[in-house]
Amino acid sequence: TIRPVRRSYYDPSSAPGKGVVWEWENDSGTWTPYDMDVGITIQRAYEKQHPWVDLSAIGFCYIIDFATMGQINRQTQRKRRVRRRLDMVYPLVSGSLPKSQSWPASPGAAAAPPAPACMCPQCLLVMSVKGTATAGPATLQPRKAAPAPPAAAKPPLPSAGPKAPDGVAVVRGSLKPLAAQGGRQQAASTPALSSAGVSGSPPGVGSAKGSRPGIGTLNRSHLQRLAIAQSRVLIASGVPTVPVKNLTGSSPVNPALAGITGILMSAAGLPVCLTRPPKLVLHPPPVSKSEIQSIPGISHSCRKTTKKQAKKGKTPEEVLKKYLQKVRHPPDEDCTICMERLSAPSGYKGPQPAVKPDLVGKLVKCSHVFHLHCLVAMYNNGNKDGSLQCPTCKTIYGVKTGTQPPGKMEYHIIPHALPGHADCKTIRIIYNIPPGVQGPEHPNPGKSFTARGFPRHCYLPDSEKGRKVLKLLLVAWDRRLIFAIGTSSTTGESDTVIWNEIHHKTEFGSNLTGHGYPDINYLDNVLAELAAQGITEESLAQEKD
Repeated sequence: TIRPVRRSYYDPSSAPGKGVVWEWENDSGTWTPYDMDVGITIQRAYEKQHPWVDLSAIGFCYIIDFATMGQINRQTQRKRRVRRRLDMVYPLVSGSLPKSQSWPASPGAAAAPPAPACMCPQCLLVMSVKGTATAGPATLQPRKAAPAPPAAAKPPLPSAGPKAPDGVAVVRGSLKPLAAQGGRQQAASTPALSSAGVSGSPPGVGSAKGSRPGIGTLNRSHLQRLAIAQSRVLIASGVPTVPVKNLTGSSPVNPALAGITGILMSAAGLPVCLTRPPKLVLHPPPVSKSEIQSIPGISHSCRKTTKKQAKKGKTPEEVLKKYLQKVRHPPDEDCTICMERLSAPSGYKGPQPAVKPDLVGKLVKCSHVFHLHCLVAMYNNGNKDGSLQCPTCKTIYGVKTGTQPPGKMEYHIIPHALPGHADCKTIRIIYNIPPGVQGPEHPNPGKSFTARGFPRHCYLPDSEKGRKVLKLLLVAWDRRLIFAIGTSSTTGESDTVIWNEIHHKTEFGSNLTGHGYPDINYLDNVLAELAAQGITEESLAQEKD
C-alpha cells in the first residue's frame, strides 16, 4: 500500500512553532488534540490575554473560556475541559528553512545552488501558483542544466469578480505531462522557480514592472491572496471548479489527491480551479431569547408525551368487527398473511386466537380479503391501539399510534431564512427524548434504551405550507409516531431511539447530507409521509374534536 505524506513548516511564533498543543477531554476521559488551525486560533487569543475565544468564525459552535479552561457548546451549553500542553509535540526547526520552503526569502541573501525540486503534488501546486502569479516572465529552472522555456505572463488580476472560497488552489495548463517522454523530460518538467528574491537582487529588479516585488519575497498570506485572485479570473472566464474536501486541512491524503488531480488536468492542457467544498452548516447563527417568537395559530410552544395511549377496543375481535365484512364464499386466491388459499383454513401456527381458522373477512375500505384468524394474530403482534393497517395496500383503519418513548417537542420562529426560502423566517423544532427503560409495547420490555444525538434540531420554512407541516407533525408527536425504538441504520446500535419514517431536515444552512436546504420537494414529500401514517388535514379536525 502506497500512501502520500507531506511535511509542514509553521511560523516559529505560532502554536506548533512553539510546541504548544491545545486538547479537549472526550467522553472516555482521555485528551484529544484540536486540529492545527483550531489550536493556532486558540493560542493566538490566549497570547493576547483574551478572556475567551469564539470558534464559530472558523466553523465550530464552541467557546473556549480561558478562565475556567473549558469548552462550551453554544447550542447545548455542554462543557468540556481543555488544556494547554507545552511538551513540544511538534519538533522545532532551528536556523533557516530550506530554500525550497523558505517563506519569505531574504532579499539580500547570497545566491546558493538550487536544491533538487520536490516532486510531491503539493509542492507542484505551489510552484504552479507561483509561476502564474508572477508579474513578468518567471524563469523555470529544471534539475538538469538545460534551460527551461519561460512561463507565459499572467494577465493582470481584476479587482472584482465572483469571490472564491477560502483555501483555493489554482492550477493552469502550464505543467508538462509527467510521464510523456520518460524520466529525463519528467525531471525537466518539475519547476524550481528562480526569481529576483532568490538570486539576491533587490525586489523588482529584472521584473516586468519595477514596482512589483519578486515571488521570492512573498509570504504564505500573499501567495494565498494571489491564488484567490487568480481563481476569480478562472471562475469568471468559465473555468470549471472542482470541490476538493479538506484541501488545506490536517489530513495528508485529500490534499495530495487534489494535487494529483490538478497535475493530471494541467498535463492535459485543461485549466482547473480547485476549491474547498461548502462547509456543513447544521445550526443557524446564535439567537437571543428576545428574537424567538411564538407561531401564530398554534397555541403553546412545547408538547410532551408521557404514557402509552389507551386501547380503543376491548378485544381484537371487537376491534376487527368495525373494519370487516364476513365473506361467505371466499375467492380462489391466497391470503397474503399466511399464504394459504382462502378456501382452506388459516396456516398461522402461533398462539391460536379465539376465532375459527376457516373464517374469511373483507376490509370495508380497500376490499382486500384475509383469514380472520390471520388478522387477529397480526393485530395481537402489533401496537394493539385499536387501529388496523391493511398488510397489502397499507390503508389505515382507525387512528394509528406508535411506540415513541416519553419526551418533549419545542417549536418557535427564529429570525433567519433557510436556503431556498429567503422570503420567510424559519420554524425551529427541538426534540428531546431522554434514555430510559422499554415498556411492554417496545421490542425488549424491561431493557434499557439509549437516546443518541438529542436534543435534535429540525427546521421548516415559516410559510403557509411550512406551518401546515408543523401542525401535522404535532399530531404525529401526540400519536407517538415521530420516533420509535429499534436498530439504528446509521450506527447499527440496537435498542436506541430512531426516526420513524417521517423525514426531518436537520441541516440549517447546507444540504451536504441530503438532510438540509434547498430542497424544493421536501414539504410535499413529508406531507406524503405523514399521510402514509394516517395523518392528513382531516386529522387536525379529529384532534380538535
